[in-house]
Amino acid sequence: MSQVRHILVIRLSALGDVAMTVPVLRVFAQTYPNVKLTMVSKPSYKPLFTDIENLQFLEADVYGEHKGFGLLTLAKEAKKLGVHAVADLHNVIRSKVITGYLSFNGIKTAAIDKGRAEKKALTKHPSELKRLKSTHQRYADVFETLGFPLNLEEHIFPKKKELTSQLHELIGHHTKKMIGIAPFAAYKSKMYPLELMKEVIFNLNKDDLYKIFLFGGGKKEKEILNEWEIQFENVTNLAGKFSLETELNLISNLDLMLAMDSSNGHLAALYDIPVLTLWGVTHPYAGFTPFKQPNEHQLVANREKYPLIPTSVYGNKFPEGYEEAMRSISVDAVLKKITEII
Repeated sequence: MSQVRHILVIRLSALGDVAMTVPVLRVFAQTYPNVKLTMVSKPSYKPLFTDIENLQFLEADVYGEHKGFGLLTLAKEAKKLGVHAVADLHNVIRSKVITGYLSFNGIKTAAIDKGRAEKKALTKHPSELKRLKSTHQRYADVFETLGFPLNLEEHIFPKKKELTSQLHELIGHHTKKMIGIAPFAAYKSKMYPLELMKEVIFNLNKDDLYKIFLFGGGKKEKEILNEWEIQFENVTNLAGKFSLETELNLISNLDLMLAMDSSNGHLAALYDIPVLTLWGVTHPYAGFTPFKQPNEHQLVANREKYPLIPTSVYGNKFPEGYEEAMRSISVDAVLKKITEII
């Protein structure tokens, strides 16, 4: 371990998975302040890592400059930086190309064990449901393999980010609690039905106790969120309006984030914001619960009615009829939990 003074860390996508590396890297920087970290990821994810000491960011343009054989160019760039070891937190073909090149050049490497067999067993035998190791811990295990054990219980959250003048203008002067709502996910099976989410927002809005901020991306999502912003006085749509850096500034000042099993919950958890997560055909026991969020903050679809949950780890596979599983989480249950948390 004493010879390793610079570690290359690889996690290329997706946003939620990259966000989950942040608490682990914070603990690493706190535990081993004399070891430098270079994070390799997509350029747009750089703002996630600005508060981590002794970390530099190496941009991976995997759809442009570093596509295909360009990955070897990226590996050579990393080698020039003088890395002594590689922590592959992705373990896919792209990261393996980089890791393989550096390993061939005598650099020590370690890759994440994603626990595929355990996760497959979880979805094949849902009646024997048991909590698997968290993704955060799986990331930490990679560093332990390299000789750097980490205790994630020692994690220290950063202070809230200062709001920019742009955000101050957006938020205005009020004494209301601020709630972020991210209603979308990669698969419909992981999304609370939009008409039910609209009912949640209707009730929060009419109480006039909350300022609600909507998060999303994509053209269709923006259109839906714009409609909600127009309909409800206390609702502001942020989709497509700000950079990730600006969104993180606002997220760090929220009182609550309501999210699906998707990236915005992980982003809020980075700043110790309470996250209420709604789960459809996936389940928090698979290891993707936002960092340090308790079981009480996880609302899961009715497993008596839908006994095959979790049908998959990522929400992309489910039997007919299970795409509606989230309807078994009532609007009243969501509103009650928000009130409890806030």
